[in-house]
Amino acid sequence: MPKTTEQQPAPEHPFAAFIRILGKGKSSTRSLNQSEARQAFTMILRGETEPLQLGAFLMLLRVKEETPEELAGFVEACRENMLAPPAGLSADLDWSSYAGKKHQHPWFILAILLVTQAGHRVFIHGAKGHTPGRLYTEDAMRELNLPVASDWIEVSLQLEKQSLSYLPLEAFCSPLETLIQLRPLLGLRSPVNTLSRLLNPLRATASLQSIFHPAYARLHLESDRLLGQCRTTVFKGDSGEVEIKPHADTTVHRLEDGEMDQFLLPRALPDRATSVDAPSVEPLRALWQGKSDDPYGLNASLATTASALMVIRPELDYQSAQQQATQLWKNRDLTRLS
Repeated sequence: MPKTTEQQPAPEHPFAAFIRILGKGKSSTRSLNQSEARQAFTMILRGETEPLQLGAFLMLLRVKEETPEELAGFVEACRENMLAPPAGLSADLDWSSYAGKKHQHPWFILAILLVTQAGHRVFIHGAKGHTPGRLYTEDAMRELNLPVASDWIEVSLQLEKQSLSYLPLEAFCSPLETLIQLRPLLGLRSPVNTLSRLLNPLRATASLQSIFHPAYARLHLESDRLLGQCRTTVFKGDSGEVEIKPHADTTVHRLEDGEMDQFLLPRALPDRATSVDAPSVEPLRALWQGKSDDPYGLNASLATTASALMVIRPELDYQSAQQQATQLWKNRDLTRLS
């Protein structure tokens, strides 16, 4: 009789070890340490994993909930594998914008203009299109003729001329952009939506971040502390964007030189605001040019400006920062958004 050839088991894929760490069971599973997280995410960014492995990895993290060590390792992997900015390119404030506006107009863009008016360089990075029914920052800035770059060279020129530049994530870390776009397939946001806010590609001393859920504030700050970030401000903003909601009390969480604190920013408006039918940039243009009076938009813009000024200049208290924001508003160039 002919001999049967015994089929040999396939060798274990190198990435399987990381899935095993996360999914071994209640008694044996554990979180990744920072080094393991960096190694695992490096493999993901370099396309060295199978689609089945990627989905399992992201959802195991989602169910377990990511740790600061994991997020810090993921960010380190992104920084090591992204298209690096030119040496010497810098900004005063890193502004992450990955959520898109759903309930209100993108008033935070007016805050960004006021911060640049104060002489500070603001670099914005973000992604769009992953959640339907939202107005994303890239599109809003294009409609307002504000600087959107296609690469780091353009970022450098825009920061030099206008102290402001937006660079889409896909322009400097396209594998991470691909992961963000998996949301419709997975049905859930993954840890990618959190770590992207921590990227700070230009290593700005000050970072301003928004969260969807209050419990994530400490996670952001502890991750930034592991990454050596000097100053970070985190709060739950409207629709997940960096925008103070004037109709709600806001807890502002801060990291400065490794120390964390927080303060409560009371609501400026007594009644809850009604959601807009569709977010638009036209109300921003009208308010900026003095053609309309919108208490919600003005309060959101000024409070967000004050929060940004405080993280850039930690010697400021909120009252002083609010006064400066108000003065910047009074002195704004009314033709800026013509």
